[in-house]
This record gives sequence, C-alpha cells and structure tokens, in this order.
Amino acid sequence: MEQSATLDIETLKITQEQFILASQSLHLQRPGCEAVYPVGLYGWRKRCLYFFLLLLLVTMIVNLALTVWIIKVMNFSVDGMGNLQLSQDGIRLEGISEFLLPVYVNEIQSRRDSLLVLQSEKNVTLNARNSQGQLTGQLTVGSEGAMFGHSVETPLIQAKASKDLKLESPTRTLTMEAPRGVEVSATMGPLKVSGRKDLKLESTEGEILLDANSIQLGSLPLGIHTASPSQASQDQAVYEVCVCPSGKIYLSPAESTSTCQAMSNICLWS
Repeated sequence: MEQSATLDIETLKITQEQFILASQSLHLQRPGCEAVYPVGLYGWRKRCLYFFLLLLLVTMIVNLALTVWIIKVMNFSVDGMGNLQLSQDGIRLEGISEFLLPVYVNEIQSRRDSLLVLQSEKNVTLNARNSQGQLTGQLTVGSEGAMFGHSVETPLIQAKASKDLKLESPTRTLTMEAPRGVEVSATMGPLKVSGRKDLKLESTEGEILLDANSIQLGSLPLGIHTASPSQASQDQAVYEVCVCPSGKIYLSPAESTSTCQAMSNICLWS
C-alpha cells in the first residue's frame, strides 16, 4: 500500500510538471498574449514639451501684435501705404519722403496748389537716358548752381528776388535760340553779356533792336588814316560809328561828310 501511494504521488508530480510546461508553451505561442509596456511622456520630458508649446504660443501672440502695430503705424490700406497711394495712373506721394536708392519714374508732378521740393545733403542729379541706356541729358544742382549736361528747353529762367541770375558755359559756347525770339530782361538791375572770345547776335529773318536812353560801345578801335590816334583823340571831340563789311565796328572822326571809307584801315586788318 505504501508503494502504491508513493507511485501515485510521483505520477501526480509528473502530471503537474507536464501541465505547467504545456501551459507555458501554449502561452508563448499565443500572439495576443505578448507583454504590454506603458507608452507616454513622464517626468522632465513632459515638462519640456509643455514649455515649448507655451513658448510657441507666446511667439505667435507677439508676432500678431507686431503685425497689427506695423499696419496701424504705416497706415496700410487697400489704396496704398500712408502718404503713398497707388492708383491706375501711377503713384501719389504726399508730404516729406526720403529715398535711399535711385528712383526711376516717367514723370514727377506736384499738386496744382503746392510746390515740388527736391532736397539732398550734397547735390541733386537728374539723368535722362534713351532706350539703349545712353545718357542724353543731365541736370545737376549743387553748391555752384545748376549745371546742364546737354541742351535745356524751358519757357522761363528766373532768379529769386534780390538774387543774381547767371548763365555761363565755362568750356563751351552758350547758345539761346527760339523760333519766335528770345527775350532777356533785367527789370531792376543791369544786364551784362560777356564772352571770352566772340559775342554774336544774329537774326535770320528779323532785326536786332537796341532800345535804350543811351547805348555805349566801349573800347572801340579808332580808325585813323592821316593822323595818329593820339592827335585825333586830342583834337577831335565828335566821332561817328562805322561798320566794316565783315561786321566789325570802329570809330572815325566826324566831319562834314562821312569819313568811314577814308578811315578804313581797321577794315583792312579785320
């Protein structure tokens, strides 16, 4: 009886071991019974994520506030920006503006009831170019006045009150011409026209009129044939003005008849 009981206990142990091994093999073979691990952010990672989200939110709010402030300060609208208005005809700019780079426009025009003022710390230069980019005209306004690189067409050139007006060409000729005439007048002061070489007044179809109370032609040469200039200047008090065929003007002693032909030594050397 004792032996049979011992065998039963051993058989029972073997059966329990086989059952445990079989249950473990079945548990390993089941795909749905794999180990489950917790997923998520915990600790310092979670705090860093919240910090970055808060920083992103603050940055968005600041950018939005700056954008609204810039729109309000610059006065943006559907028509333009501040004093600068855009239209189909072009750009309209009101008030004082500063340009840091060159400006290329077809036309600059002020309003009818206001002036157009261009101001610079050094000078103001306006260039005109053709389609090939070549310089065709230039206007430079600096400390020595206005300098024109090429011809200028204008209905009026006038100086300010109590200021002198001077037209000068230091290295080239100065030419003023118009199809209906050129008028040069000085209502409150003298008018002076001078040249280093020749001064030419020419009218192709009309006349040259010198209308004044007195017309003085200084430093005219004295045409002398029979006497020396010193004797003629001492004895003669009245002279007549003669003109050579070349257009040169000289003085000749006045007598009962004209002496221009007799005193023509000036014309021989002209």
